[in-house]
Amino acid sequence: QVQLVESGGGLVQPGGSLRLSCAASGSILSISKMAWYRQAPGKERELAAIIISGGMTNYADSVKGRFTISRDNAKNTIFLQMNSLKAEDTAVYYCNIRTRTSYTGGYFEVWGQGTLVTVSS
Repeated sequence: QVQLVESGGGLVQPGGSLRLSCAASGSILSISKMAWYRQAPGKERELAAIIISGGMTNYADSVKGRFTISRDNAKNTIFLQMNSLKAEDTAVYYCNIRTRTSYTGGYFEVWGQGTLVTVSS
């Protein structure tokens, strides 16, 4: 079984910064993708940032230049550094990975429980 534990959410003023963390635990053999999604009130969940096993990253247009996704492979942990936060960044942020636990098993998706980020003065 694989679990994700997120941390780092909270209340921040517009223009401020937050750093989210997501630690994966369990019998992880490999991770092909790690990502942060977010869901704002009344809206659908959307991809915010993604990093694949080769280190390539991609971002939603709305966060490019402000958010940075990174990973610590040794600790199976990903981070989302969020700078210049805006009110429209307010959302529940979910960690997501694509992983496998054996050489014979296929990859599957795992989701974290979500952490709330509120940007308000």
